[in-house]
Amino acid sequence: MTTTARNPVASPATPTAAHLPRGYYLGAALAPILLLAAWGVLLLARATPVAPAQIGDPAPAFVLADLDGNPVRLAELRGRPVIVNFWASWCGPCVEEFPLLTDAATAHRADGLVVVGIVYQDRSEAAREFVGRMGATWTAAMDPGDRVAARYGIVGPPDTFFIDRSGRIAARQIGQLSAADMQAGLSQILEGER
Repeated sequence: MTTTARNPVASPATPTAAHLPRGYYLGAALAPILLLAAWGVLLLARATPVAPAQIGDPAPAFVLADLDGNPVRLAELRGRPVIVNFWASWCGPCVEEFPLLTDAATAHRADGLVVVGIVYQDRSEAAREFVGRMGATWTAAMDPGDRVAARYGIVGPPDTFFIDRSGRIAARQIGQLSAADMQAGLSQILEGER
């Protein structure tokens, strides 16, 4: 006796994948994309754009924690010339410019110069090792979520701001500092003080 395999037949009330219209597939593929796009537009609409800091503007205030967890407040440095340097341990140009920051901090200590290094997109362990290896004598502060970097308009390190005693941005160097860049920036925040 031979048996024949039964071929199940779909009922006419329930269409199979072979019988669905092509528009159904297109709609199913586009629906998640359209939902994600709508969500993105909603998020962008809710975001409050922050204009990046410009020369002549008051330096955006910040309160960050240094590598030991102590607060670093820019407002407490008002009345002193300040260099704010955004850097990372993985940044080659940051290594190259580090001696210039060290020399400036040492040479102008009597002028009240303060250097604040803000760690950009890096781990605190790597930053701590870098600071120790490079012999930094100034504060290094973490910027979780890059909120301060965004307010300063940082795209990548290194980026350096020279802030005068009144708290205004006097000069900015995007990219690696040269000795001439350092001298020009320092002249903007130290000039007329001697």
